Amino acid sequence: MIHFPIPVLGFAAHSGTGKTSLLEKIIPLLNAHGLRVAVIKHSHHAIQLDKEGKDSYRLSQAGADAVLLACPNSLALQVRHRQPVEPCLSEALRLLRSEDYDLVLVEGFRDESFAKIEIYRALAARPGRGRLYQHDKNIIAVVTDQAIVDTPLPVIPLNDTPAVAAFVLSFISNH
Repeated sequence: MIHFPIPVLGFAAHSGTGKTSLLEKIIPLLNAHGLRVAVIKHSHHAIQLDKEGKDSYRLSQAGADAVLLACPNSLALQVRHRQPVEPCLSEALRLLRSEDYDLVLVEGFRDESFAKIEIYRALAARPGRGRLYQHDKNIIAVVTDQAIVDTPLPVIPLNDTPAVAAFVLSFISNH
């Protein structure tokens, strides 16, 4: 189980289900409650924060193991691994200053052990891609576009973002 000084809550689903879209809708609702929200997003693809020819790109290409871009309204840290390695959530959390946030929302890392909300969309369902809650004891609720009756977990309608945000607020108050 992941240990961090502030609540960490994941949104887990198969790709193409709408994790990012749902997070885009609930983050403003959480902000309206005065919460400072950090998001960690897992990607299986290489990321590039910079553009070829820019100074920070050149420094990274020169072999810098980390490049931190600092400007008046943001910081961006790119840490380069010398050998490809699958990131883990604990490593990503270590890069956050917990005192700057009230909550960490996580998109992905579905195979790690921490509290998660499953997003299940009927249109994204494919053979062999079953419901995660049936096999993952860390799923604490299901957000879906269909009725589910075979679970004791809370089931929240996918189009009811205020209800999803309310569940997240309840999760925070219990931690």
